[in-house]
Amino acid sequence: MNEFLNNALFIFQRLNWLSAIDIVLVTLIFFGLLYWVRDTQAMALLRGVILIVVVLVLLTSLVNLPAFSWLVRNSVPAMLLAIPVIFAPEIRRALERIGRAGNLQSMFAKNANREFEQPIHAVVTAAARLSARQHGALIVMQRLDSLDEFIQSGVRMDAAVTPEILLQTFYPNTPLHDGAAVIFGNRLVAAACVMPLSSSGILNRSPERQMGLRHRAALGISEESDAIAVVVSEETGAISIAHTGRMIRRIDPDRLENILLAFFRPSAEGRSNKWLNGFFSYLFPRKDK
Repeated sequence: MNEFLNNALFIFQRLNWLSAIDIVLVTLIFFGLLYWVRDTQAMALLRGVILIVVVLVLLTSLVNLPAFSWLVRNSVPAMLLAIPVIFAPEIRRALERIGRAGNLQSMFAKNANREFEQPIHAVVTAAARLSARQHGALIVMQRLDSLDEFIQSGVRMDAAVTPEILLQTFYPNTPLHDGAAVIFGNRLVAAACVMPLSSSGILNRSPERQMGLRHRAALGISEESDAIAVVVSEETGAISIAHTGRMIRRIDPDRLENILLAFFRPSAEGRSNKWLNGFFSYLFPRKDK
């Protein structure tokens, strides 16, 4: 115990402000990595890797196993090369988020007009009516990231966004009711589009079981892009909204409209990117509601 205290005192005596900055930077890097892989399959992989490393360290340090120690030392470089392959989707998603961060201002400058108020009102009105009728729906509103890859999987519409056309699109047993409707600006670009399914474990851990493929697709497109997805449950009629891999469930039409306006409102109304990002973090907490 005395030796441990002496070693700790020896280390603290040699700490300076550069060392403190060094420690803080390393801590922030690890925190960022864990934050990006939260609620994904990569977290389970990461736990497995950590467990293997701990077991290997204990075996090589506590037991004299020359051949096994040699194998571990020569396998470490290969394991390091395998990390980018194993965590490729999470790394790509993190880089995409970093790239989008610098485009927020240009997005608000580009959309500094009232063209989004009409389609937002149409989406909210349609969602409220679909919810009352318990007609399932998935409406994806494109922002900066292009959704052409997913639009091509559906049926081109190129129509003005109105509540009536959305109600008709998602009427049960019609040719377009399966899949997602994609809106860009004030136009309904396409319907019956195939969206990527989420790879996160958010829905699997939910105590409710009413979240099916529409909710998984909403989370999936929000993980792949900066789009906003509005979902109406066919089972319960509940309205949900997804963004950046997070979902708020069971929201009323008024709250849905406020959230959508907050995303598309021009920056000229006095909100800085910092406050907007804080507001979005408040709207989309880490845990699904």
